[in-house]
Amino acid sequence: QVQLVESGGGSVQAGGSLRLSCAVSQWTYCMGWFRQRPGKEREGVARITTGGTTGYSDSVKGRFTISRDNAEKTLSLQMNSLNPEDTGMYYCAAAPISAYSCALSSGYFRSWGQGNQVTVSS
Repeated sequence: QVQLVESGGGSVQAGGSLRLSCAVSQWTYCMGWFRQRPGKEREGVARITTGGTTGYSDSVKGRFTISRDNAEKTLSLQMNSLNPEDTGMYYCAAAPISAYSCALSSGYFRSWGQGNQVTVSS
């Protein structure tokens, strides 16, 4: 199985930036970041394939960037221009090792990080 250990998160003012990191025991073809905002269902925010193909939800396009550091085996999410609507619990995720498809959907993922709280104040 894939182990994912998250770090980062915290509280920032609106308009600020924050970077989330996820230490990955083993890469899979499809890696992603999800979040659950208060009163909302878990939603995908970004995903990336081994080949570097990325995808983002409409709400974060142009503000968030997902990346992979192969040498450090770290998945990252750079979040810029944060607003209060970005507040929530953020999770990194990995598709099964045997999977070779990728989409911004929780159905493709089976391994999850422990979660990190992100709070954006007005």
